[in-house]
Amino acid sequence: MAKNIPERSEVRVEDTWDLSALYVSKEAWEKDLAEIGSVTKQIAGMQGRVTSSAAELLSVLEQSAKAEELLGRAFSYAERLYDQDQKNTEHQAMSQNVYRSYAEYQSATSFVVPELLSADEAVIDRYIAEEPALSLYREQIAEIRRTKDHVLSAEQEKLVAMTAEMSQTPSQVFSVLNNADFLFPEITDENGDVVRLTTGNFVPFEESSDRRVRKDAFLGFYSVYQQFAGTLAGLYAGQIRQQIFHAKARNYPSTLEAAVDANNVPSKVYHNLLETVRRNLSKLHRYVSLRKRCLGVEELHMYDIYTPMIADAAKKIPFDQAKETVLAALAPLGEEYVGKVKEGFENRWIDVYENRGKRSGAYSAGAYGAHPYVLLNYHDTLDNMFTLAHEMGHAMHSYYSNEAQPFIYSQYKIFVAEVASTCNEILLMEYLLAHTDDKKERAYLLNHYLDSFKGTVFRQTMFAEYELLTNQMAENGEGITAESLSALYLKLNQNYYGEDMVSDPEIAYEWARIPHFYYDFYVYQYATGFSAAVAIAHAILKEGAPAVERYRKFLCGGCTKSPVELLKIAGVDMEDPAPVQEALDVFGSIIEQLEELL
Repeated sequence: MAKNIPERSEVRVEDTWDLSALYVSKEAWEKDLAEIGSVTKQIAGMQGRVTSSAAELLSVLEQSAKAEELLGRAFSYAERLYDQDQKNTEHQAMSQNVYRSYAEYQSATSFVVPELLSADEAVIDRYIAEEPALSLYREQIAEIRRTKDHVLSAEQEKLVAMTAEMSQTPSQVFSVLNNADFLFPEITDENGDVVRLTTGNFVPFEESSDRRVRKDAFLGFYSVYQQFAGTLAGLYAGQIRQQIFHAKARNYPSTLEAAVDANNVPSKVYHNLLETVRRNLSKLHRYVSLRKRCLGVEELHMYDIYTPMIADAAKKIPFDQAKETVLAALAPLGEEYVGKVKEGFENRWIDVYENRGKRSGAYSAGAYGAHPYVLLNYHDTLDNMFTLAHEMGHAMHSYYSNEAQPFIYSQYKIFVAEVASTCNEILLMEYLLAHTDDKKERAYLLNHYLDSFKGTVFRQTMFAEYELLTNQMAENGEGITAESLSALYLKLNQNYYGEDMVSDPEIAYEWARIPHFYYDFYVYQYATGFSAAVAIAHAILKEGAPAVERYRKFLCGGCTKSPVELLKIAGVDMEDPAPVQEALDVFGSIIEQLEELL
């Protein structure tokens, strides 16, 4: 008999998140959805008058902030419900409704920015001087002015806004296919039990010490993506096409330039990352060679990439133990920080275990005025303990930003989103290394440290290069097919991992299972964020309080400055290739440490 993943109704309440901090009922959510519609109509009625007076400008900005805050809360509630069980049709409908409300808001208020930009800057400055309440919006107005060359006329903005809902279709369809519709094959696990593969248990199976299990899981899992490669290629092509449409509509030379400019990040940061990692691929090849030697195999395959190199050192880490360890590891960040993490652990901020229909992977998300939420699919592994630390880093970044900033400045840019999460991971690793005298355990931890670099810097940069190349293919008029996507992915995999790795034919279809390819040039920020986090965490451990204070100012910064400038507050300049190179040098030193232990 196959072991079944529990239904949502079978999961213990204490292992689920409590969404009452957002809404106590669906009725309360529906009330806010109606309020959003009402405020949207009020703003729409101001068309043609946005800059007619200081009072009108203030009213438009205040009503827009109100609508967007309500939308954020309504969206968070609907998406948390949807993600906990994507088979639930009621929650599917709620998700669709809130997306529709957001699209209607964008369409109805699309005149605001063009009208603001059409006004003489001196007039706006005079309004701010006349009306003290407008001073709150000074930085917001400055950010709008920054993108002036890419803002369209009111009519054109309305038309573009009307595409918002359909632009989500590739991502939404992929999510339903991947998390709810795909039925993966069964395999026999290490204990002889028949278990069905899922998106949640695939990586734990790939971490198995039993090579037969790893291979069976690998072949079975990718057989589904290979079977549906044509459909998935069509979805990804649709994603790229909508990115191209929006980039062209806004007068950007490429989808990359449009994506990075949305976060006010110079495109050279993206290219610096790719070039610096490319120059250091010999370090990844050295890692692959070490892994091959440690596993004692004649051929190293892609299904050997997740299993620990150090045999018989893996330990089961129950969730309660993981929480205690994470709290201890974060102690250098101070009692306030640790206390707030503990509050999250004790008050059901986290949805812990996998159930049928639940979204795969892990994330942190929330809304202004409520605490953040964390989705996990926890298995009792070291990697999953690091995931807990990672997602609580996201949660704490959001908590500090929301507490320190008014709503309009509370949402930090995606570029810095992975810094706090990865900083937590580095602190956890350094804590574990400092608290073991066991040679084998230390080697196991160093292995995990290397795998974090491999997965977050090298792998995500490979994803970033793939995303750039596939977008360029489409921009150059080349066909986006399952064959072209798979051939490109296989070639990149071979280049990154080197000659000591057998790039199995199935790995050519890995692109088809990566949800982040639907996030519009998101993945490179994992690598840049990891690099920045290495520098910040090491500074905290070395300097103590002064570094913690700099870091806290960064966490509280929201979007009051550009993300690159915010990181400079924490002591890191990402416009320079140096932080990435320094992180890769740390990777090289960890390889040396592990080689010496072995």
